[in-house]
Amino acid sequence: MSLSTFSITLVGTKKISPSVMHFQFRRTDKHVFDFIPGQFITLHLDQHHGKKLRRSYSIASIPGKENTLDFAASYVTGGIASELLFNLKIGTELQVLGPSGRLVLKNEDHPKRYLLVATGTGVTPYRSMLPELEKRIQTESLQVFILEGVRTKEELLYYDDFSAIMKKYPKHFHFAACYSRQPQVNEPYEHRGYVSKYLTQLNPDPLNDIVYLCGNPNMIDDIYQQLKQCGFDVARVRREKYISSGER
Repeated sequence: MSLSTFSITLVGTKKISPSVMHFQFRRTDKHVFDFIPGQFITLHLDQHHGKKLRRSYSIASIPGKENTLDFAASYVTGGIASELLFNLKIGTELQVLGPSGRLVLKNEDHPKRYLLVATGTGVTPYRSMLPELEKRIQTESLQVFILEGVRTKEELLYYDDFSAIMKKYPKHFHFAACYSRQPQVNEPYEHRGYVSKYLTQLNPDPLNDIVYLCGNPNMIDDIYQQLKQCGFDVARVRREKYISSGER
């Protein structure tokens, strides 16, 4: 898939947590937005003095659902990109470069388990992967675990999307919300502590598991080192770091 620059138009926004907004765009030329789940795009944002600001966001669009370019972004206090993005009006046109990125599901992979680990908006590419994961569950009978790390329950992103697949395939699709600052948990899918703690409880298998890591760089580095010590080959750990909770 070739990398290109094209124009997109903002068609909708939705606040999905106290600090995260879900943005929905369409290609201005009405063409189909073609991408591979797990990829990201780079926005060109106009600053007041005429300079361009570039920020990259993982694509949250679900293939086959709507022909839109969706992503989630966290509001960063004092962040120039946040101020520009969160104040966009419906109908605003932006230039975008992409899609690109290698955090994708590969056709040649046939693991017994996918362990998809994320913090904050790092979970967005896993939302995009849901149709392909469902297809692989049906054809290969594999296990999928999505671990989403946030501070509190109100910061949990896209739970309804993950829950729908979990209810459909309760023996094969598993979702764990890992709260670092939630004083109490009530649901079976909720856990106190960091995603790294819950991942350890799954006993990652270097021969049969493939692990994806997306989000906070410290989380990714820590878990990556843990997996290497467990015998994981580099090719079985796919990573994508975010500079902040919503921006590379």
